[in-house]
Amino acid sequence: MIGIQKSQIFECSLKTTFGDTESDKKIYKAIFILVLKMLDKKDFNEMKKEFDEYDDVREKVIKKSRDILKLSKQIIYSVHRDEIDECEKLINTIRKEKKQVEKLIDGNSKLENQGAYRVAIGEYVEALLYYHFIKDGRIVKHDDLDVNTEHYLFGLIDLTGELGRKAVQLAGKDSFDEVVKIKESVSEIYGELLKFDFRDSDMRRKFDSVKYDLKKLEDLVLDLKLKGKI
Repeated sequence: MIGIQKSQIFECSLKTTFGDTESDKKIYKAIFILVLKMLDKKDFNEMKKEFDEYDDVREKVIKKSRDILKLSKQIIYSVHRDEIDECEKLINTIRKEKKQVEKLIDGNSKLENQGAYRVAIGEYVEALLYYHFIKDGRIVKHDDLDVNTEHYLFGLIDLTGELGRKAVQLAGKDSFDEVVKIKESVSEIYGELLKFDFRDSDMRRKFDSVKYDLKKLEDLVLDLKLKGKI
């Protein structure tokens, strides 16, 4: 119906341009037929179908990414509150959500680099790294989290900020040895990250923040030493 309306509009515009004599009719009829032959409507319909299908999947990926982001923040909050049992429930849920969104993406590089997904997976990595660090005292490998290098590094870089906040919390509970352990861990992370040549602007900006997180931890440890706490 829309195609017919457009054809009628185009035909009317030709009539206006060339007039309504028999000679004019022949001219605009020839032009009208030529234009119709120039465009392969089947090809355009196929492209529109592909475009609409991609857009539909993209919207689903964005929605799932929001769910992962929300769960990640809940995990981090639960770790801060030492609610490890609650964390484990949330981790089981977030892993299922991650598998579902990966099934939607199915290796599509455009969807994989979509902003909402990158942010969500970076937050996912940060949450699980934080959980394992507090629970097991270690930084888990990127293979253990089943993420690519870029997503892992995004999460690892953000982890240092959470560790800094945890150190302040522990200092308030007189857990001074744990504060020193966190400072040493962030220092080690920073040393390893220095070996990378970050050219991605977002990654570079995030990496610069690690230096400030480390400085705050060093100041905290120095203050505890001066007070004779450690």
